[in-house]
Amino acid sequence: MDVELNYTKSAQQNADAYFERAKGAERKREGAEQAARRLEEQLAGLEKESVVRREVKRKQDREWYEKFYWFFTSTGLLAIGGRSAQQNEEVVAKYFQPGDLFLHASIFGASVVILKKGEGSPQQSRDEAAQFAACFSKAWETGQSSVDVFAAKHDQVSKSGGKGYLATGSFLISGEREWHKSVKLELAAVMEEGIVNLQNQLASQYAYISLSPLEVHVDVTGLAIMPFTTYIASSKAKGLRLLPGKMKKSDAAKQIAKRLGYSDVDYIMQHLPPGGFEIG
Repeated sequence: MDVELNYTKSAQQNADAYFERAKGAERKREGAEQAARRLEEQLAGLEKESVVRREVKRKQDREWYEKFYWFFTSTGLLAIGGRSAQQNEEVVAKYFQPGDLFLHASIFGASVVILKKGEGSPQQSRDEAAQFAACFSKAWETGQSSVDVFAAKHDQVSKSGGKGYLATGSFLISGEREWHKSVKLELAAVMEEGIVNLQNQLASQYAYISLSPLEVHVDVTGLAIMPFTTYIASSKAKGLRLLPGKMKKSDAAKQIAKRLGYSDVDYIMQHLPPGGFEIG
Protein backbone atom coordinates (compact mmCIF):
# COMPACT_ATOMS: atom_id res chain seq x y z
CA MET A 1 0.00 0.00 0.00
CA ASP A 2 1.41 3.42 -0.99
CA VAL A 3 1.27 6.17 1.62
CA GLU A 4 1.76 9.81 0.70
CA LEU A 5 3.91 11.80 3.15
CA ASN A 6 4.52 15.52 3.33
CA TYR A 7 8.27 15.84 3.70
CA THR A 8 7.84 19.31 5.20
CA LYS A 9 6.07 17.79 8.21
CA SER A 10 7.23 15.47 10.90
CA ALA A 11 6.09 11.85 11.16
CA GLN A 12 3.70 12.80 13.97
CA GLN A 13 2.23 15.66 11.90
CA ASN A 14 1.71 13.31 8.93
CA ALA A 15 0.00 10.79 11.24
CA ASP A 16 -2.26 13.53 12.67
CA ALA A 17 -3.21 14.63 9.14
CA TYR A 18 -4.24 11.06 8.19
CA PHE A 19 -6.18 10.78 11.44
CA GLU A 20 -8.16 13.96 10.64
CA ARG A 21 -8.86 12.72 7.11
CA ALA A 22 -10.13 9.44 8.57
CA LYS A 23 -12.44 11.31 10.99
CA GLY A 24 -13.74 13.41 8.10
CA ALA A 25 -14.49 10.28 6.09
CA GLU A 26 -16.30 8.80 9.08
CA ARG A 27 -18.43 11.95 9.47
CA LYS A 28 -19.31 11.79 5.77
CA ARG A 29 -20.27 8.12 6.12
CA GLU A 30 -22.53 8.92 9.10
CA GLY A 31 -24.06 11.82 7.20
CA ALA A 32 -24.73 9.58 4.21
CA GLU A 33 -26.37 6.99 6.45
CA GLN A 34 -28.59 9.64 8.05
CA ALA A 35 -29.56 10.98 4.61
CA ALA A 36 -30.39 7.43 3.50
CA ARG A 37 -32.59 6.89 6.57
CA ARG A 38 -34.41 10.18 5.94
CA LEU A 39 -34.94 9.17 2.31
CA GLU A 40 -36.34 5.80 3.39
CA GLU A 41 -38.74 7.53 5.80
CA GLN A 42 -39.85 9.93 3.08
CA LEU A 43 -40.41 7.05 0.65
CA ALA A 44 -42.42 5.15 3.27
CA GLY A 45 -44.52 8.25 3.83
CA LEU A 46 -45.12 8.62 0.10
CA GLU A 47 -46.11 4.96 -0.19
CA LYS A 48 -48.57 5.37 2.70
CA GLU A 49 -50.00 8.51 1.12
CA SER A 50 -50.34 6.66 -2.17
CA VAL A 51 -52.28 3.88 -0.46
CA VAL A 52 -54.58 6.43 1.19
CA ARG A 53 -55.15 8.20 -2.12
CA ARG A 54 -55.95 4.92 -3.86
CA GLU A 55 -58.39 4.04 -1.06
CA VAL A 56 -60.10 7.44 -1.35
CA LYS A 57 -60.37 7.04 -5.11
CA ARG A 58 -61.86 3.58 -4.70
CA LYS A 59 -64.50 4.93 -2.32
CA GLN A 60 -65.26 7.81 -4.66
CA ASP A 61 -65.89 5.29 -7.44
CA ARG A 62 -68.89 3.84 -5.58
CA GLU A 63 -72.18 4.02 -7.45
CA TRP A 64 -74.82 6.46 -6.18
CA TYR A 65 -77.18 3.71 -5.03
CA GLU A 66 -74.56 2.06 -2.80
CA LYS A 67 -75.26 4.50 0.02
CA PHE A 68 -78.64 2.75 0.33
CA TYR A 69 -79.57 -0.90 0.68
CA TRP A 70 -79.58 -2.12 -2.94
CA PHE A 71 -79.68 -5.06 -5.32
CA PHE A 72 -80.50 -5.93 -8.93
CA THR A 73 -83.34 -8.37 -9.57
CA SER A 74 -82.83 -11.47 -11.69
CA THR A 75 -84.41 -9.54 -14.59
CA GLY A 76 -82.00 -6.63 -14.22
CA LEU A 77 -84.13 -4.08 -12.33
CA LEU A 78 -82.59 -1.92 -9.61
CA ALA A 79 -84.13 -1.83 -6.13
CA ILE A 80 -82.99 0.58 -3.42
CA GLY A 81 -84.00 0.82 0.23
CA GLY A 82 -83.53 3.41 2.94
CA ARG A 83 -81.15 2.58 5.80
CA SER A 84 -82.89 5.08 8.12
CA ALA A 85 -86.03 7.20 8.33
CA GLN A 86 -84.11 10.03 6.68
CA GLN A 87 -83.01 7.78 3.84
CA ASN A 88 -86.59 6.52 3.45
CA GLU A 89 -87.55 10.13 2.82
CA GLU A 90 -84.68 10.52 0.35
CA VAL A 91 -85.42 7.45 -1.76
CA VAL A 92 -89.05 8.54 -2.13
CA ALA A 93 -88.36 12.25 -2.71
CA LYS A 94 -85.46 11.81 -5.16
CA TYR A 95 -85.78 8.40 -6.77
CA PHE A 96 -89.45 7.31 -6.67
CA GLN A 97 -90.90 8.03 -10.11
CA PRO A 98 -94.06 7.07 -12.04
CA GLY A 99 -93.66 3.46 -13.17
CA ASP A 100 -91.75 2.48 -10.02
CA LEU A 101 -93.11 0.39 -7.13
CA PHE A 102 -93.07 1.27 -3.42
CA LEU A 103 -92.64 -1.77 -1.13
CA HIS A 104 -92.77 -1.97 2.65
CA ALA A 105 -93.04 -4.78 5.19
CA SER A 106 -96.28 -4.82 7.18
CA ILE A 107 -94.51 -4.03 10.45
CA PHE A 108 -93.54 -0.85 12.27
CA GLY A 109 -89.91 -0.06 11.51
CA ALA A 110 -88.88 -1.05 8.00
CA SER A 111 -86.94 0.12 4.98
CA VAL A 112 -88.87 1.75 2.15
CA VAL A 113 -87.86 -0.19 -0.96
CA ILE A 114 -88.27 1.32 -4.40
CA LEU A 115 -88.25 -1.08 -7.36
CA LYS A 116 -87.27 1.00 -10.37
CA LYS A 117 -89.55 0.33 -13.38
CA GLY A 118 -91.34 -2.12 -11.14
CA GLU A 119 -94.90 -1.42 -12.28
CA GLY A 120 -95.74 -4.07 -14.86
CA SER A 121 -92.45 -5.89 -14.22
CA PRO A 122 -92.31 -9.72 -14.14
CA GLN A 123 -93.79 -11.30 -11.02
CA GLN A 124 -90.35 -12.73 -10.23
CA SER A 125 -88.87 -9.24 -9.87
CA ARG A 126 -91.71 -8.07 -7.63
CA ASP A 127 -91.38 -11.17 -5.44
CA GLU A 128 -87.64 -10.60 -5.08
CA ALA A 129 -88.17 -6.94 -4.13
CA ALA A 130 -90.78 -8.04 -1.59
CA GLN A 131 -88.29 -10.41 0.03
CA PHE A 132 -85.75 -7.60 0.15
CA ALA A 133 -88.29 -5.35 1.90
CA ALA A 134 -89.15 -8.14 4.33
CA CYS A 135 -85.51 -8.69 5.29
CA PHE A 136 -84.75 -5.02 5.85
CA SER A 137 -87.45 -4.58 8.46
CA LYS A 138 -87.90 -4.97 12.20
CA ALA A 139 -88.91 -8.57 11.49
CA TRP A 140 -85.25 -9.52 10.99
CA GLU A 141 -84.14 -7.86 14.22
CA THR A 142 -86.87 -9.61 16.21
CA GLY A 143 -85.93 -12.99 14.74
CA GLN A 144 -89.11 -13.65 12.74
CA SER A 145 -88.98 -16.16 9.90
CA SER A 146 -91.50 -14.37 7.66
CA VAL A 147 -93.59 -11.22 7.34
CA ASP A 148 -96.21 -9.78 4.97
CA VAL A 149 -95.13 -7.11 2.47
CA PHE A 150 -97.25 -4.73 0.38
CA ALA A 151 -96.50 -2.87 -2.85
CA ALA A 152 -98.05 0.39 -4.12
CA LYS A 153 -97.78 2.50 -7.25
CA HIS A 154 -96.42 6.04 -7.43
CA ASP A 155 -99.81 7.79 -7.36
CA GLN A 156 -100.85 5.87 -4.23
CA VAL A 157 -98.07 7.25 -2.01
CA SER A 158 -98.31 10.61 -0.26
CA LYS A 159 -96.70 12.57 2.58
CA SER A 160 -99.83 14.42 3.68
CA GLY A 161 -102.73 12.94 5.61
CA GLY A 162 -106.07 14.24 6.79
CA LYS A 163 -104.47 15.48 10.03
CA GLY A 164 -101.45 17.16 8.48
CA TYR A 165 -97.94 16.26 7.39
CA LEU A 166 -96.61 12.83 8.39
CA ALA A 167 -93.47 12.17 10.44
CA THR A 168 -90.08 11.59 8.84
CA GLY A 169 -90.00 8.23 7.10
CA SER A 170 -93.79 7.79 7.20
CA PHE A 171 -96.07 7.77 4.15
CA LEU A 172 -99.80 7.56 3.47
CA ILE A 173 -100.83 4.74 1.14
CA SER A 174 -104.21 4.97 -0.58
CA GLY A 175 -106.13 2.53 -2.77
CA GLU A 176 -105.66 -1.19 -3.31
CA ARG A 177 -102.24 -2.61 -2.50
CA GLU A 178 -100.50 -5.65 -3.92
CA TRP A 179 -99.82 -8.07 -1.07
CA HIS A 180 -97.04 -10.62 -0.70
CA LYS A 181 -97.99 -12.92 2.15
CA SER A 182 -95.61 -14.70 4.56
CA VAL A 183 -92.44 -13.65 2.76
CA LYS A 184 -89.42 -15.61 4.04
CA LEU A 185 -86.54 -13.66 5.59
CA GLU A 186 -83.55 -14.94 3.60
CA LEU A 187 -80.66 -13.01 2.08
CA ALA A 188 -77.51 -13.91 0.17
CA ALA A 189 -74.08 -12.29 0.29
CA VAL A 190 -72.65 -12.54 -3.22
CA MET A 191 -69.40 -11.43 -4.85
CA GLU A 192 -69.91 -8.57 -7.30
CA GLU A 193 -68.27 -10.36 -10.24
CA GLY A 194 -71.18 -12.75 -10.41
CA ILE A 195 -73.67 -9.88 -10.68
CA VAL A 196 -71.78 -8.25 -13.54
CA ASN A 197 -71.68 -11.56 -15.43
CA LEU A 198 -75.35 -12.12 -14.64
CA GLN A 199 -76.37 -8.83 -16.22
CA ASN A 200 -74.34 -9.60 -19.34
CA GLN A 201 -76.20 -12.91 -19.63
CA LEU A 202 -79.59 -11.28 -19.10
CA ALA A 203 -78.95 -8.80 -21.90
CA SER A 204 -79.33 -11.62 -24.40
CA GLN A 205 -82.09 -13.48 -22.56
CA TYR A 206 -84.39 -10.47 -22.12
CA ALA A 207 -84.03 -8.45 -25.32
CA TYR A 208 -87.03 -6.28 -24.43
CA ILE A 209 -85.36 -4.99 -21.26
CA SER A 210 -82.87 -2.14 -21.58
CA LEU A 211 -80.08 -2.95 -19.14
CA SER A 212 -77.60 -0.27 -20.17
CA PRO A 213 -78.66 2.32 -17.53
CA LEU A 214 -78.58 -0.35 -14.83
CA GLU A 215 -75.16 -1.85 -15.39
CA VAL A 216 -72.87 -2.00 -12.37
CA HIS A 217 -69.69 0.03 -12.81
CA VAL A 218 -67.88 -1.13 -9.69
CA ASP A 219 -64.77 -3.13 -8.96
CA VAL A 220 -65.32 -6.85 -9.59
CA THR A 221 -64.01 -7.52 -6.09
CA GLY A 222 -67.12 -5.82 -4.67
CA LEU A 223 -69.94 -7.53 -2.82
CA ALA A 224 -73.73 -7.27 -2.80
CA ILE A 225 -76.42 -8.32 -0.33
CA MET A 226 -79.47 -9.59 -2.23
CA PRO A 227 -82.66 -11.59 -1.63
CA PHE A 228 -81.97 -15.31 -1.55
CA THR A 229 -84.60 -15.83 -4.27
CA THR A 230 -82.57 -13.59 -6.59
CA TYR A 231 -79.43 -15.59 -5.89
CA ILE A 232 -81.20 -18.89 -6.56
CA ALA A 233 -82.95 -17.61 -9.70
CA SER A 234 -79.95 -16.24 -11.51
CA SER A 235 -76.56 -16.09 -9.84
CA LYS A 236 -73.95 -18.81 -10.13
CA ALA A 237 -71.35 -16.75 -8.31
CA LYS A 238 -69.90 -17.60 -4.93
CA GLY A 239 -72.40 -16.68 -2.23
CA LEU A 240 -73.59 -17.32 1.32
CA ARG A 241 -77.12 -17.78 2.66
CA LEU A 242 -78.07 -15.41 5.50
CA LEU A 243 -80.90 -15.94 7.98
CA PRO A 244 -82.00 -14.23 11.21
CA GLY A 245 -80.03 -15.79 14.07
CA LYS A 246 -77.98 -15.26 17.21
CA MET A 247 -74.62 -14.28 15.71
CA LYS A 248 -73.75 -10.61 16.26
CA LYS A 249 -73.93 -8.46 13.15
CA SER A 250 -70.26 -7.45 13.47
CA ASP A 251 -69.17 -11.09 13.75
CA ALA A 252 -71.34 -12.02 10.79
CA ALA A 253 -69.78 -9.27 8.67
CA LYS A 254 -66.28 -10.51 9.54
CA GLN A 255 -67.18 -14.09 8.69
CA ILE A 256 -68.76 -13.05 5.38
CA ALA A 257 -65.64 -11.06 4.52
CA LYS A 258 -63.37 -13.99 5.36
CA ARG A 259 -65.38 -16.65 3.55
CA LEU A 260 -65.89 -14.59 0.41
CA GLY A 261 -62.43 -13.03 0.40
CA TYR A 262 -63.71 -9.47 0.66
CA SER A 263 -61.73 -7.01 2.80
CA ASP A 264 -64.18 -4.13 3.37
CA VAL A 265 -65.98 -5.27 6.53
CA ASP A 266 -67.46 -1.78 7.08
CA TYR A 267 -69.21 -1.94 3.70
CA ILE A 268 -70.74 -5.29 4.61
CA MET A 269 -71.88 -3.90 7.98
CA GLN A 270 -73.60 -0.98 6.26
CA HIS A 271 -75.56 -3.27 3.94
CA LEU A 272 -76.78 -5.86 6.43
CA PRO A 273 -80.09 -5.45 8.30
CA PRO A 274 -80.00 -4.76 12.05
CA GLY A 275 -80.16 -7.85 14.22
CA GLY A 276 -78.52 -11.25 14.56
CA PHE A 277 -77.47 -13.72 11.86
CA GLU A 278 -77.11 -17.33 10.91
CA ILE A 279 -74.79 -18.02 7.96
CA GLY A 280 -75.37 -21.08 5.80
